[in-house]
Amino acid sequence: MTEAISSKNKRVMIIAGEASGDIHAAKLVREVNEKTSDISFYGIGGKNMLEAGVETLVDSSELAVVGLFEVLAHWNTISGALKKMQHLLRTDPPDLLVLTDYPDFNLRLAKTAKECGVKVLYYISPQVWAWRQKRVFKIKKIVDMMAVVFPFEEAFYKKYDVPVRFVGHPLVDEVHASADQHTLRDEFLLDNDKPVIGLFPGSRKSEIKRLLPIIVESAKRIVADNPSTQFVIPVASTLTEEDILPYFAETEFDMRVIQHRSHDVMQVCDAIITVSGTVTLEIAIMQIPMVVINKINKLSHFLVKRMLKIDYIALCNIIANKNIVPELIQYDAQPEKIAQTLSELTDNQELRQSIISELGSIKDKLSDDELKTDLSTLLINMLNNKTI
Repeated sequence: MTEAISSKNKRVMIIAGEASGDIHAAKLVREVNEKTSDISFYGIGGKNMLEAGVETLVDSSELAVVGLFEVLAHWNTISGALKKMQHLLRTDPPDLLVLTDYPDFNLRLAKTAKECGVKVLYYISPQVWAWRQKRVFKIKKIVDMMAVVFPFEEAFYKKYDVPVRFVGHPLVDEVHASADQHTLRDEFLLDNDKPVIGLFPGSRKSEIKRLLPIIVESAKRIVADNPSTQFVIPVASTLTEEDILPYFAETEFDMRVIQHRSHDVMQVCDAIITVSGTVTLEIAIMQIPMVVINKINKLSHFLVKRMLKIDYIALCNIIANKNIVPELIQYDAQPEKIAQTLSELTDNQELRQSIISELGSIKDKLSDDELKTDLSTLLINMLNNKTI
């Protein structure tokens, strides 16, 4: 990591505190550099931003932790990175601060930027529309422009008179398989004449522990009804096979475990059982019918239910504001019910085609050129004080 900051006509501090933000921010930097060579970028990021030409003063991998205890354990590192960026804003302010996701950290940095007279572009909004909605008033005071990735977010911010532009979702361009279904099924040694069901238990060990036993029991019931069913399960980059395989120790059904190729795994599936989260949007973009499940402890569920301001948890359902794919949450997340619902997605062709069509419309909404503003142009216009 270098401490030097390049000197060009315009300087942008750009922050991405997590792996996904590093990918999305790097893409933005590349798109800006294709339009102009007059802008230098520096800040917090990972290998993708470094490869895109960002002078990385803090490695984002040191900040990407999940959970209260993990945050506390890394607090000195996170706090140190925040103070470092705040010091730079005060002593050598850039022409623009671009924040990517990572809300608790980035909103603090935005406050400092506002105090220093630095314009702020916030890309990928905190989920204020889902919970802790009062944060929108703070955002209104400290952010000059929200660049949002869901169409409904634009309407939400406009309601509160927050400057906002819908810029499309980056996953639309990033989510794709390496080959067609038939080719990948051959590669994974799957029979093209038998059904293939995906089991997506999440990317965190806490999710695996909480939800994979339910998913495995669901798979057992599916096999009992249709013994020819084949299963595939992706292993996220944050996990190893050893985190997954013990849960299948007492199973005998046909299963493939595939590492680090989640989109290819989606491509081979007729339907998927998945935990909630961003993965549901990736599956929707791939237009694969799915059953979305989640189950947490009773107290957490009670508290979350009181805090949430939305009716759905699957992102495709949130975007559509209706049940496109079935959600089995908490007491409904029972193996027998999951298996029955999954079977409907594979056996009922009318329902199946309806879901695939609806998912296609979601993908179109996320990439509609007539509705979205080009993010790189938005950034350049903010630097040049042009109307946006």
